[in-house]
Amino acid sequence: MAKSLSVIDRYLSVWILLAMALGVGLGYAMPDFPILINQMSTGTTNWPLAIGLIVMMYPPLTKVKFERLADVFKSLRFLSLSILLNWVIGPLLMFALAVLCLHDYPQYMVGVIIIGIARCIAMVIVWIDLADGDRSYAAGLVAINSLFQILMFSVYAWLFTSVLPGLLGWQQFNVQLSVLEIAQSVAVYLGIPFLAAFLTRYGLGKIKGEAWLEQVFIPKISPLTLIALLMTIILMFSLKGQLIVQIPMDVLRIALPLCLYFGIMFFLGFYLSKRLGANYAQSSSIAFTATGNNFELAIAVCIAVFGLNSPEAFAGVIGPLVEVPALVLLVRLSHYFRVKWYKV
Repeated sequence: MAKSLSVIDRYLSVWILLAMALGVGLGYAMPDFPILINQMSTGTTNWPLAIGLIVMMYPPLTKVKFERLADVFKSLRFLSLSILLNWVIGPLLMFALAVLCLHDYPQYMVGVIIIGIARCIAMVIVWIDLADGDRSYAAGLVAINSLFQILMFSVYAWLFTSVLPGLLGWQQFNVQLSVLEIAQSVAVYLGIPFLAAFLTRYGLGKIKGEAWLEQVFIPKISPLTLIALLMTIILMFSLKGQLIVQIPMDVLRIALPLCLYFGIMFFLGFYLSKRLGANYAQSSSIAFTATGNNFELAIAVCIAVFGLNSPEAFAGVIGPLVEVPALVLLVRLSHYFRVKWYKV
């Protein structure tokens, strides 16, 4: 049976919209603020964003039973499906939608393509937690995505921004990123909260007892997820507050392929995993992992490669503008599928 949402969780969409509006207003009123935030970066890691994401992911990850991470390897069918969705279907679908919808705006097109190849390793844990998915199974899938991201992101960036556009006769973009830069990003955005949660569960949990951890400590830190989520959203949208206000039609152009992508990937992930025999918790974990993107990495890459004021960076920031409310709606749809398809 689906858990009863608190008042805060029930109106999550409202809080997120308010945070987005506040971020846009902040960026519009203080044009030097994005420059200050961008200066707090090392390679592809922006530290204010990283701190927000680490705090956001820490409470859900403390609920993960790390001894169950190996469960993701027990079914090669589900693992293969997740890899197929994330590293074949997802990037190709985003590329196709970007070309279809933004071929007249090549710089926006490239920004959207980079969002597509940056597979989700962070905030997806929050959506899966809200959807009552299998956190431990999801953590395993995220770990697999992290490994693939270290090994494949640079190759994908070259393939999807230089090779494929050239074959189609369009402008080629040279996005050069080292494996070390991507590994650093993964280590910060995922490694730190994973390590903190692991030490909490098997260090503090051993000292105070698992019952205290589950019944006292985790409920007390759980509100940090929403607080950090809202603060991160405010920060992200402040980066392009002026442009979002000045060129709203461009926002809609960029949002179109993203909306199509999120809807297609979510339904595809849920449908295929159910057809393969996955239960609700597994299906929701597979679907959300395939649907979400590592927008913090995409934004950092676009800013580092093309500059803070580039159209590519603007497209990168529009990613979470669409993704965050879209995935909040998909959390609700996931609960509907739970009752409709799985009768639980």
